[in-house]
Amino acid sequence: MNKIVKLILKVMSSPKIDMKQDYPVIRKVQQFFSRKPIRKKNQILDQKIYSVDGHEIPVRIFYPEVKNHEDVLLFFHGGGWVIGDVDTYTQTCLNMADLTERVVFSVDYRLAPEFPYPAGLDDCYQVTLWVLTHLKVLGLEDISQVTLIGDSAGGNLAAAVALKLRDEQNLVLHNQILLYPVTYWDHSENSPFETIRTKGFDYGLTSKKVQDYMDLYQPDENKRKTPYISPLMCTDLTNQPRTLVITAENDPLRDEGEAYGAALEKAGAYVKIIQVKGTVHGFIGFPKFSKVITEAYQEISRFLNQPVE
Repeated sequence: MNKIVKLILKVMSSPKIDMKQDYPVIRKVQQFFSRKPIRKKNQILDQKIYSVDGHEIPVRIFYPEVKNHEDVLLFFHGGGWVIGDVDTYTQTCLNMADLTERVVFSVDYRLAPEFPYPAGLDDCYQVTLWVLTHLKVLGLEDISQVTLIGDSAGGNLAAAVALKLRDEQNLVLHNQILLYPVTYWDHSENSPFETIRTKGFDYGLTSKKVQDYMDLYQPDENKRKTPYISPLMCTDLTNQPRTLVITAENDPLRDEGEAYGAALEKAGAYVKIIQVKGTVHGFIGFPKFSKVITEAYQEISRFLNQPVE
């Protein structure tokens, strides 16, 4: 990691940034810097899905320049359940569509603290159910063609949706891809995961920020221990999808993401865990041709292209 990148990460890690107070400003900054992506005509389509209580859930659909696969990726963005949206992730999702040669559905779920848990999860779950019950409309044959994918808090939401599908619908999807996911409720010094202490200060995402996000998402500490917030707290991880977990070497969430992959494997799931060296949390948003993006998407494509058993 070069000195300039380290300096930028150091600034981003400043203790002067208080997520509980500053999240509205950070949202505005993100929107300001969300430049319009370079895209071809008809590569993006905005739709709305209505939840069971009648509110609209925006979904942005991304079409690859070259579409070589008939399955779809259902994507939940990161941002600690508090920041981020389909606009700030538009370039990331265009890259995802192009590099996987698949259609990507990005869910603009409701954000905390205005809409705390379970609002965001409910939105992701409702969109997933809509997709699974409209396969023919989407040109799909069966549920094996739908993959859940999310980064950071979005990886947490993907894992939680997979658990809810099993618990409430008796459904198990074929694949899920968890990019440096949040899987545990405690990110203080008492965390059982070493990277919270060794990687939680100078690499952009700090352990304090993660804990602040968690406080905003679910203020009640005891309720954070539910498996739908902390998948690692689930006592039964059987009947879960084939799982690809991708973590970043210099990420405070690295250990808990890999621990969740190990727990799924122990419970009987096929799991592949990849740690991308020399990078940090949030790297899926890096430029399309950066080395870490190339490495990550090689692994993602290899995982997706494995034949269905």
